[in-house]
Amino acid sequence: MSATANLARIAALTSLKPATAIVLGSGLGGFVDTAEEAVTIPYSELDGFPPPGVSGHAGALVLSRIAGCPVAILSGRAHYYESGRADVMRPALATVAALGADTVILTNSAGSLRQDMPPGSVMLIDDHIAFSGRNPLIGEPNEARFVGMTEAYDGKLRDRARAAAEAEGITCPGGVYIWFSGPSFETPAEIRAARALGADAVGMSTVPETILARFLGLKVLGLSAITNFAAGMTGAELSHDETKAVAPEGGAKLARILTRFLSDQAA
Repeated sequence: MSATANLARIAALTSLKPATAIVLGSGLGGFVDTAEEAVTIPYSELDGFPPPGVSGHAGALVLSRIAGCPVAILSGRAHYYESGRADVMRPALATVAALGADTVILTNSAGSLRQDMPPGSVMLIDDHIAFSGRNPLIGEPNEARFVGMTEAYDGKLRDRARAAAEAEGITCPGGVYIWFSGPSFETPAEIRAARALGADAVGMSTVPETILARFLGLKVLGLSAITNFAAGMTGAELSHDETKAVAPEGGAKLARILTRFLSDQAA
């Protein structure tokens, strides 16, 4: 991978220096429609950026302003289950860090393990459980790989996100996100185990990116758009079509929170 080549490609198209990067999850791509002065670069034109293989993920880097705040939007992600690589998003995150971003906001679609957090809700990620056991820093050749994760999700950023949600009149409970590798959905027994471990929402992304972001020196804020109750909670079978259909409801709330959050940052 060549970060230098990516920076040169981006510099040829825009002089914008993002303070914040945002990764958009399944069904949340509509947030880019609010971007101002947008410059869009397909992942295919950037060295090391993986083309997402899941519908609902556009696969483009968008340099723009949201509510006056300069941002780098990663519209779509690649997942561990597509390639078996937990570090698949490293080139993209390293590039936005090299552009000057010091914060990354990770969004995803997730299943709820709580009856009081139904589909259409938004959850603020307070912490995570890497249930898959995979780590994107395996093979890193020096001691920088021993990344502290006591405060993986920055406390000050979480406070600001809670304040933004409250200002928008949106209930946004905090909770623990548990990462299963996918692509198959979880079994009811696995969800019972996840509950016993203290999880509140389940998904197939975000955790590797959080580890990579902390390794790269980025502060992390995580938000989940809740698309369904997890396996065994309703008796219904789960599907990716349901995720895509319901994600925009929570995504609209998430977009309002993010816009308020960025507006306050730009002020």
